[in-house]
Amino acid sequence: MKGIVFNMLNDMVEEQFGMDVWDDLIDATAPDSEGIYTSVEIYPDGELLAYVNEISQRTGAEVPDVVRLFGKYMLGRFAEVHPDFFAGHSIKSFLKSVDEVIHVEVRKLHPDVVLPEFTYEDHSDDSLVMHYHSPRSLCYLAEGLIEGASVHFDQAVTIEHPVCMHEGADHCELSLTFGSGPRHAVA
Repeated sequence: MKGIVFNMLNDMVEEQFGMDVWDDLIDATAPDSEGIYTSVEIYPDGELLAYVNEISQRTGAEVPDVVRLFGKYMLGRFAEVHPDFFAGHSIKSFLKSVDEVIHVEVRKLHPDVVLPEFTYEDHSDDSLVMHYHSPRSLCYLAEGLIEGASVHFDQAVTIEHPVCMHEGADHCELSLTFGSGPRHAVA
């Protein structure tokens, strides 16, 4: 996983829990990287998962909720750093651009990056089905990114997750229903 992901997790932890907590996470998980990440290097996925598990233990939040929180945080940071990816979009058109526009641009900069793949079913103006495929099984991160998009675009979205890799499926299905307002819900 790219170091920028770890840098964002570091920032989220420091902003929400304090700098000392990030240092405590490094001490508790003892990553091979020693908790030092450069944005363009690749680090073991296991280090991220160890941090998430430790955050879960310390806060009492379930692991999927910690991962969702991180995804929501990441979306906000992406919107700050890459506003061009968001300009001129609705939440739905933005989500449909992830695989064919955003991930294409990311691969140009980082050809070695491993990104999830999305396919879509678009049957109505107020809904979208996203099929998530990834060996990392970070579908809860995708949910958090969608929640962050809901806030960014000031449009409500309800997320249903009827098919999940964590339950033995070969992919995840995220069924989205769009409304109005900055609210979101996971069914």
